[in-house]
Amino acid sequence: MPLDSLLSAFVTLLVVVDPIGLAPIFVALTHGLPQTARRRVGVRACLIAGAILAGAAMIGDLLLRRLGITPAAFQIAGGLLLFTIAAEMVYGNRTEHQSKTAEQAIEEHVRYVAAFPLAIPLMAGPGAIAATVLLASAARAPVALAALIGVVGAVCGITLAVFYFANQVARFVGVTGNIVLARLLGIILAALAVQYVIDGVRAVLPA
Repeated sequence: MPLDSLLSAFVTLLVVVDPIGLAPIFVALTHGLPQTARRRVGVRACLIAGAILAGAAMIGDLLLRRLGITPAAFQIAGGLLLFTIAAEMVYGNRTEHQSKTAEQAIEEHVRYVAAFPLAIPLMAGPGAIAATVLLASAARAPVALAALIGVVGAVCGITLAVFYFANQVARFVGVTGNIVLARLLGIILAALAVQYVIDGVRAVLPA
């Protein structure tokens, strides 16, 4: 893959994934977790998202066509699921785990939040998957495809670094600030989820 194409792919995925924009959402979703658990959430989320985007680069277009799934349908489903997470953030019951020990609750919360909504649809959402599939269609040679997967890894690495420093932001904001931030970002996340659904419906309906 030529250097200019490689740079274009990197910038495209970096803009679509938007690590800086994910930082406050990461802080809100991991509110109340110990620092080690926050780091595990970040690592898991980046690994899952990286695997999804790498898979999209290799077989994404073929798989979606075989299953008959349109990007619009994927976008609507992601929006509906994301809305449920946003509602939980607003009402403050993201970390409620009845009749479980604290260790079990934290571990389940780490796995759950890392996979959804951080990895998908926030990091590896419809836009990122569509962009990766499009870039992969232009990278026909095996070397170019390997370079694209390397770009995916680089973007996920940058996102992980942003998540790491987001912990310092959480400590600076404080307990009350984190609670307020979680509610505020829950509302913003709900609006984003609704916009996902609107965009998907617009793509399905006739012009």
